Amino acid sequence: MKRKVCMLLCYLPFLDSRIFECEAKSLVKHGYDVTILAPRKNGFLFHIDGKPFSNQFRDEIFHYHGMKVIAYDSEKRSSDYLVDPLFQLGLKEEADFYHAHELNSFSYGKEIKRTLKEQQNKQVKLIYDSRQITPDPMSSKINAETKQNWMKMLQENIKEVDFIITVSDSIKAWYLAINPLLPVEVIYNAPPLTPTIKEKSTSDDSFVIAHEGNISKETFEKIKAITSDYNGKKGIQFKIIGGSRYGNEMLLIPNHLQSRIKLTGWVDYQSLPLTMSDVDLGFIDLDPSSSLNNAFNMPHKLFSFLNNGIPVVANKCSDLEKFIKTHHCGIVIDKLTPSSLDYIETIKYVEQHPDEWETMKKNARKVMEATYSWEHMEKRLLSVYQSVDANSLPYLLS
Repeated sequence: MKRKVCMLLCYLPFLDSRIFECEAKSLVKHGYDVTILAPRKNGFLFHIDGKPFSNQFRDEIFHYHGMKVIAYDSEKRSSDYLVDPLFQLGLKEEADFYHAHELNSFSYGKEIKRTLKEQQNKQVKLIYDSRQITPDPMSSKINAETKQNWMKMLQENIKEVDFIITVSDSIKAWYLAINPLLPVEVIYNAPPLTPTIKEKSTSDDSFVIAHEGNISKETFEKIKAITSDYNGKKGIQFKIIGGSRYGNEMLLIPNHLQSRIKLTGWVDYQSLPLTMSDVDLGFIDLDPSSSLNNAFNMPHKLFSFLNNGIPVVANKCSDLEKFIKTHHCGIVIDKLTPSSLDYIETIKYVEQHPDEWETMKKNARKVMEATYSWEHMEKRLLSVYQSVDANSLPYLLS
């Protein structure tokens, strides 16, 4: 009899790379029966950038890549969990494992677990996949009352959790500071290993730098300034993979930079390696000055770049800095919020030291092959599930 997993989503798209491409596909491959409860907006499921699927995934229940997807209307969400569609659908699944991906869906998982125990004496397992700290204690976008309420919610949910998965050592330590007995493991937000990568030549006429994923207005302004003011031996080109989300303000490139900044838009997950095949340097610009999540985060874009043998330039964020310096797979600017001029000087350094750039390229690919690709993270995921099922602490594989 297959063990049944029910993934609970309140806001995230069901095709989210961590949820669908990595965790769900791995669980299906290893014999689990996986169901994803996915929110719709205005009757449509939505893509990773928030754009609605108007011609795909129209059925309320469908099977896709070996898993079942059940769509529900997010407009019908309720503060009373008993009448909320996510709670009702989750309860109906009677799964063995409930895997929640946000603080809110974690709360529904807690209620589902308690209800199944009370009504059917069914013992189910609850896993919280926390890719960020919620609430972020440093965030200025959340008022003090909301932070307090969310923290109470988290502490109540933790009473029922069987395992917490997160994405960095510092976030793991944050949870252990709340309760040192919590079972917590880091599963990095890394992609499957790209089978082959294209060798890039230092003799190319231009140096290609890439930003991947969502982009803030501040980071986009830096990219325009870097591209406009750069005066190294080679010209530089910026490639923005992803960009603004559906419904947000479009990224407008000035006329004089049209040939030097390329917007690819959001690309299919499987197409990322090809889209990055001409990239020389990955660009990571997170602001940790008012976000503990940015300070602690190990973003998916880091591993996407390394997976394709692309070293990175990044600002000073605790876990990111330690990783890059340990593996010598990029350069960290020793500032929390570097200016465009700081990035220009660092890019010039990389351009002027091709031997060091080549070493960083090799190290980038090597760390993914040896330790950090999804093939390695999959072992950790399966170990978590097996240990939760056995009610014992895991012996986690690297």
